Amino acid sequence: MIWQRLVLAVFLLSVGVNLWGAVRDPQLWAIPAALAGWYVADLLSGLIHMMMDYRPCPPGKGLDQLFFYPGKRGSPEYQALFREKMQGINAFERISYDFKNHHPRPDALGRRSVWRLIGSTVIAGALPLSLAGNVAVWLWPVPGWIMAGYAALLLGGGFAQYFHGTLHRRENPWVIRALRRAGLLMTPAAHQVHHDTLKRDFATNCGWSNPVVNRLFLALRARGRLADAGLEPRS
Repeated sequence: MIWQRLVLAVFLLSVGVNLWGAVRDPQLWAIPAALAGWYVADLLSGLIHMMMDYRPCPPGKGLDQLFFYPGKRGSPEYQALFREKMQGINAFERISYDFKNHHPRPDALGRRSVWRLIGSTVIAGALPLSLAGNVAVWLWPVPGWIMAGYAALLLGGGFAQYFHGTLHRRENPWVIRALRRAGLLMTPAAHQVHHDTLKRDFATNCGWSNPVVNRLFLALRARGRLADAGLEPRS
């Protein structure tokens, strides 16, 4: 849809303004700042992924009927059931369900459109934060290294779920392949560790933060949090 493309274009333009804020005041500190911003985006992807994986779906909403649907998911019957059940839950609960539904059907994520993957993230967080950065750039002499880190955080955070989707797709744009070769995005093989266990390596950008997220996961499990029952919808 045109409005979706417009929102994404505005977001990219806004991030470009923030990058201009970094370029206009070049500093060596910009490189470690950008890497730090990329790390924080990866950390956020891991924390959100962990929370959404184990957050229980709302009971009594029939989401188990969708999750364990025995027929073809492209059928009109399934599509009608899907629309019906999605209308009964809020946006946050839909996202949580999508994370759980992704585990037995990982390749479905790779087939989703860019907007389906990142639209809610851009509207709810990345775009407002980027516009705030634009205002700061125009009103104050913000150091370039800060804007470099901020822009990296916005790009990594805004496109986190898109990066996740590329891990479940064979064909990807050249920029994704280049970022993987540079170590700035993780490989499908590295992400497969998460799908094999569902108990580690939740970060889906570059994976740099996985050691920290894994320790947090183990600490929460030891305190009785993040029970396996939250991995699937219940009746």
